Amino acid sequence: MSASDPVVEYVRPHGLRRMLGRDSHERHRTVTPLELLFDLTFVVSFSQAGDQLAHYVAEGHIASAVWGFAFVLLSVCWAWINFTWFASAFDTDDWLQRMLTMVQMIGVIILALGIPPVFESIDAGEPFDFVVVAAGYVVMRVSLVLMWLRVAREDPVNRRVALRYAAFNVLIQAGWLTVALLKIEDLPVVVAVLVILWAAEFAGHPFATWNAKDADGSWHGTPWNANHIAERYGLLVIVTLGEGILGTIAAVAAVVAHVGWSGEAILIVIAGTGLTFGMWWTYFILPSAPVLARHRERKWAWGYGHIVLFGGVAAVGAGLHVAAYAAEGETSIGTVGVVLSVAIPVLVFSLAYFVLWSILFRAVDAFHVMLAAGMAAFLAVGVVLAVAGLPLGWCLFVVMLSPFVVAVGYETAGYRHVEEDVRREG
Repeated sequence: MSASDPVVEYVRPHGLRRMLGRDSHERHRTVTPLELLFDLTFVVSFSQAGDQLAHYVAEGHIASAVWGFAFVLLSVCWAWINFTWFASAFDTDDWLQRMLTMVQMIGVIILALGIPPVFESIDAGEPFDFVVVAAGYVVMRVSLVLMWLRVAREDPVNRRVALRYAAFNVLIQAGWLTVALLKIEDLPVVVAVLVILWAAEFAGHPFATWNAKDADGSWHGTPWNANHIAERYGLLVIVTLGEGILGTIAAVAAVVAHVGWSGEAILIVIAGTGLTFGMWWTYFILPSAPVLARHRERKWAWGYGHIVLFGGVAAVGAGLHVAAYAAEGETSIGTVGVVLSVAIPVLVFSLAYFVLWSILFRAVDAFHVMLAAGMAAFLAVGVVLAVAGLPLGWCLFVVMLSPFVVAVGYETAGYRHVEEDVRREG
């Protein structure tokens, strides 16, 4: 077969190839099967985090639930972000890259296994125990550092950026592992150290790409692909939305097990599925790819801001798990608390969504303010109905209507605003 034969692309072996930066404007760049497989490990992580959040919320240990979930969420999302942006810029899909990705997947699984001890240590007032989480990060970052060193060796254009990333990852991981092994008992000291380490994590990426340009000054940073990145983030949103489906199944199964199929069970099926579907519809209105392609410097706030959005989506699934605990009579927070455990994450998702939009377009749209107010109004009504003593199913049904405010708004008039926003950005 000749090199020009199109069949060659389908039968080529995955031999070693030079790890060079990919064309940042490559057309038809799509997510690879390996990236989809990598994301499956995060299903486990989000599930573990959601289960722990639901368990402690149902018991009324709200502080333990919130702080544990916040730390775990940052850890899980940060692990995903590190690999995703690297792969968008440098993926070669040869056997070495595949094996190093598998090592990262092992690290994610180890991290997931360390999630319960994080919550347990916080709830018991013991020294903060994230040793297993840190061990998972060591595995992942050893793999990632090797990837960056490979770029430094094989791609002269990106050598300086790659060496900065490799050095930064080694230093910051040493800091995390040291703190984890010390198991500091003084709470203010622990909080201060964690804040410093997370601040270093967020600052490290802009530092690594600072003043990194080609000789002619035409390029800045790593050559990630805007369409590919937007698709990667969208797919992780879908993965995270799966927690809402699992939470719905758990809640309905609990109701059916106690009283059989009833109006309550049917309402929860509709509410849980509709809420998941509504958030999906809402998220995919955001036209991220064309704006990121035009304004690459906006990636920082857009990419990091998604962590809050991912957290809101995952916590909605956990809230539906709380509804399952309530149906089984294993919660101490009452119907109002159960509704709040769903409504508050939906509110977080909504606020994060509109803030991301404003960050992306560098403007606040009055129409979006109106939509956000409408979403919040439905959430408030759902909680008020719970206070008034209405059954859980009806309260969740009203909460479900919240994201559909955006869907209906877009389909009737909002699409014109989106078109104007995109045209204004060129």
